[in-house]
Amino acid sequence: MTIKLLAIGKTDDKRLTSLIDDYIKRLNFYINFSLEIIPDLKNTKHLSEAQQKQKEGELILNKLNNTDVLVLLDENGKQLDSIGFSAYLQKHMNSGIKQLVFVIGGPYGFSDEVYKKANGKLSLSKMTFSHQMIRLFFIEQLYRGFTILKNEPYHHR
Repeated sequence: MTIKLLAIGKTDDKRLTSLIDDYIKRLNFYINFSLEIIPDLKNTKHLSEAQQKQKEGELILNKLNNTDVLVLLDENGKQLDSIGFSAYLQKHMNSGIKQLVFVIGGPYGFSDEVYKKANGKLSLSKMTFSHQMIRLFFIEQLYRGFTILKNEPYHHR
């Protein structure tokens, strides 16, 4: 199985980019992982929220294969602790799927079409974080999940 994280818009902060890259390097020791950035939409001031979600949704859906399992990182998704998330990862690895795709949406969330295509939703917190910070937090949690599965000490440091 491979894991892909799709995210809308680039990360501007070099410190965040450096930390994200570090965790991606660590994570690739356990699983084939990729972060794919979907460029921000241009000229959004003339688009309504619904139109922006629609256009971003089309870009997201175009990045998916028919066999991908799609999980949205959504404020209304299921919350798991780190051990529960590691079990969630293990369940998907055991299911024989080819690719697990997580998505961080744009500033207004996801279009109805993306919600319909999704196989699940997860929330990292009831708090609101910037989309750039969520990338780091989520990739770190993926790494933590795999260290838990391998019974390595990272989780209790």
